[in-house]
Amino acid sequence: SLGAIDFGLIVDGSVVMIENIVRRLHERRGDGSTSHLEKVREAAHQVARPVVFAVGIIIIVYLPILALRGVEGKMFRPMALTVVFALTASLLLALTLMPVLASLLLKNVSEKEPFLFRWAKKLYVPVLDRSLGHRKVTVGVALGVFLTSLVLVPFLGTEFIPRLDEGAIAMQIWRLPSISLEQSNQISTLAERVIREDFAEEVETVVSRTGRAEIATDPMGVEISDTYLMLKPKEAWRFDSKEDLVEAIEETMNRRVPGAIFSFSQPIELRVSELISGVRSDVAVQIYGDELALLKTKADEVVRALSGIPGAADVKAEQTTGLPMMRVRVDRRAAARLGVHAEDVLEVVEAVGGAPAGVVLEGQKRFLLQVRFGDSVRSDLDKIRDLRVAAPPAEPGGPTRLVPLSQVADIVVEEGPAQISRENISRRITVEANVRGRDLGSFVAEARAAVEEGVDLPSGWTLDWGGQFENLESASQRLAVLVPLALLLIFLLLYTTFGSARLATLIYLNVPLAVTGGLLALEIRGYPFSISAGVGFIALFGIAVLNGVVLISHVVERRRQGATTSEAAREGALERLRPVLMTALVASLGFLPMALATSAGAEVQQPLATVVIGGLVTSTLLTLLVLPTVYCWLAGSSSLPSGNGLPSLARSGDS
Repeated sequence: SLGAIDFGLIVDGSVVMIENIVRRLHERRGDGSTSHLEKVREAAHQVARPVVFAVGIIIIVYLPILALRGVEGKMFRPMALTVVFALTASLLLALTLMPVLASLLLKNVSEKEPFLFRWAKKLYVPVLDRSLGHRKVTVGVALGVFLTSLVLVPFLGTEFIPRLDEGAIAMQIWRLPSISLEQSNQISTLAERVIREDFAEEVETVVSRTGRAEIATDPMGVEISDTYLMLKPKEAWRFDSKEDLVEAIEETMNRRVPGAIFSFSQPIELRVSELISGVRSDVAVQIYGDELALLKTKADEVVRALSGIPGAADVKAEQTTGLPMMRVRVDRRAAARLGVHAEDVLEVVEAVGGAPAGVVLEGQKRFLLQVRFGDSVRSDLDKIRDLRVAAPPAEPGGPTRLVPLSQVADIVVEEGPAQISRENISRRITVEANVRGRDLGSFVAEARAAVEEGVDLPSGWTLDWGGQFENLESASQRLAVLVPLALLLIFLLLYTTFGSARLATLIYLNVPLAVTGGLLALEIRGYPFSISAGVGFIALFGIAVLNGVVLISHVVERRRQGATTSEAAREGALERLRPVLMTALVASLGFLPMALATSAGAEVQQPLATVVIGGLVTSTLLTLLVLPTVYCWLAGSSSLPSGNGLPSLARSGDS
């Protein structure tokens, strides 16, 4: 949370306050009618209301983030809380401490514009004059740029949260459910040896774990292994990216390690995905039905549909069959003819798997004792059929007969269910897939269309989509409600400030202007739209509206002092050029380390910072040109009332 704070936001209120005090002290240097303290007080009072409302707006836009739940809430709520508390404290300091320090330290101040601002004003004046003189062209260009940026939206793609680089690869090895632990370990050992031989430059260590205890919270059979590959620094790699390395490992495994299916993820990502959605992949298709065999058939159809989609990787269906089982059916007529009870037959069959024979005590420890036939018998179906079952004597007083098990029972080995998964009472089978080389949202959209076209479900069966995509949809739906509410609160705050719906709407023009830059920045850096980018847009709206408040409040003040509409717009824009640029530059520089960071976890913050920086560039440039132009347009066509001590703007014929 602390690393996500933009320190530029924290000093924004103080920047506006000190800049206005310095400018007012410079303008009234020779004015002896008021004391130095009174001049500072008047300058501070002049911008106190805009500063309060501007910082309040930024606080409001962070409130929707506090409503996020799940993984996205864990990631971004601490950031939002920290920013809200920090901004509240910074606002109090800007309104109290900054004027006091200014009155003590800025005794004989003279305003000197640095070279950067002199150069910026020199470029800005002719462009502003031309914009005010060609209002329709200015507004048309801004509208065209905004609409053009919207064209990028379908091509950006969507994902839940940017994938972190954990510096490791989690390779899962899937085998037939009938495999023994010894055979499973042989495959894992072979896979480890191949990785050490073929990828010694990229892989530091290899560790495998096969199966997991049935009493654990996440049981796993011996047919599944988790192999963890700890990677060396990228400077030693022969591959350009981690994706290229994974593809090379997958190709090598499929070629050199037969009898297994491989899927790839990352250690933490694997467990988080399983914890959140119950699956270990990016996308999960869950089919609910009654018949196990038909469930497996439909799952195979889904696998074929997903495998043909570009970007699909590690597509596999849940292993519900393939476990060999011995089925024994007692021939009751034959057993009755020989006088054998079904219970006697079952006792012999039970000894094949293991029959309880008592308890062994060793000190305070108790061990259950089981008795079963040796492996030489248990692994040979003919020997099992030849096991003897006790039968009554053929004649009274004669010896007990021992008849072969095959005479009183039919014994066959057939394929049975490996597992039966249920959810909400219904039987379920899951098809999993990872996504590589494209965004998650467009993949799921294409996958849904392919599954709907290629898979027909029986009546009463259902199909759900889950995995990371489920989290993306949930967070997007929540933000789709909360963000408009936050924007509505901002509008009401602006209306309260200016007492005019027109002026509030005018300042709101900064929002689409900021969206333009945010979308362009995402496209330039190749980032899809994610929850991280969405949080960036939320933060961007507040900063963009803040710039509009700083500019328009001063234009309104100039109009109140008697300037014509064009004069107020031009002079107000020129006088607010420096604080607007300072606000944008300070905020952008505050987010710059986040955008360029390469440390662990930086992937989550990069889209957020990219959106804010890109949006500030366009919103600042267009704010300084479009808002004064539209203000002249609106003020020239009708009066713009202003409340809270800001009188109405009279209609002016000056255009």
